[in-house]
Amino acid sequence: MDLMPTDLRPRSETARLHDAFRALRDALATEIVGQAALIERLLIALLADGHLLVEGAPGLAKTSAIRALAARLEADFARIQFTPDLLPADLTGTEVWRPQEGRFEFQAGPVFHPILLADEINRAPAKVQSALLEAMGERQVTVGRATYALPRLFLVMATQNPIEQEGTFPLPEAQLDRFLMYVCIGYPEAAAEAEILRLARSHAREAMQASSVPVERMPLADVFAAREAVLDLHLAPPVERYLVELVLASRDAARYDAALARRIAWGASPRGSIALERCARAHAWLAGRDFVTPDDVRAVAPDVLRHRILPSYEATAEGWDGERLVRELLQRVPLP
Repeated sequence: MDLMPTDLRPRSETARLHDAFRALRDALATEIVGQAALIERLLIALLADGHLLVEGAPGLAKTSAIRALAARLEADFARIQFTPDLLPADLTGTEVWRPQEGRFEFQAGPVFHPILLADEINRAPAKVQSALLEAMGERQVTVGRATYALPRLFLVMATQNPIEQEGTFPLPEAQLDRFLMYVCIGYPEAAAEAEILRLARSHAREAMQASSVPVERMPLADVFAAREAVLDLHLAPPVERYLVELVLASRDAARYDAALARRIAWGASPRGSIALERCARAHAWLAGRDFVTPDDVRAVAPDVLRHRILPSYEATAEGWDGERLVRELLQRVPLP
């Protein structure tokens, strides 16, 4: 099977973009220790023009990661803490009456920032969640009779806390489907934890000395050019069929395993196929290749599909979740 493109002409601009993103990833890795997977998923979301839902315990550098990414891009950053008393207008903005001018003036909310952190999204009521997810899907906000376009670069990273679920508003499955990837992160290893301590001491000294080192920021033109390069990657027909078959198997797993089919209540939608292709392309591009392999598809499949494949009641009672179902499908669907 030939997975490589027939045209392998050197592309200096693509090489420059690869170097820029490699430098960006290395810079983030020096600041966000022990979360290499989260950094890679953030870059994939940036390249695939999608949004991330990240679940992890407090203190795992979720906020620091998205803030560090924004600091290295020519883009503004906003963080909004989701709480039960939050209103949609606190997110989207509202119209303010100007009596001196006799008119209403729109005051934009934090959703109009190119990089947005929605912290603990499951702690806000459904109206606020819907306002954010509508903005994510439509790339615009409607207030009153006026519609306002969001920035061309618009990346949302929403977080969920796996503990303290009392008083939360879990996202419905249909709204979870709006996220390109659902990433679950865990605690760092011992060596990484020791490096985190060293880094924290260094930051504390810098704060006491009030010293700040200027950070080189990537132009947004490079981000958009990299997105075009990702779309130009060669996707061989056998790899495309494998990608599609993974999604189709989530809807009709009986072709591979009758017991597995009974454990799946709902399979992934066509949006899952689109997300899987985009993420596989971005994963291959970050690896420095100009073609997609089945390994790229398999590498991103758990994060792309875990929130799109729903276990049945029986499977849930047996301790199965979406990720385990994806892993089982990856074992059963044959490679091209």
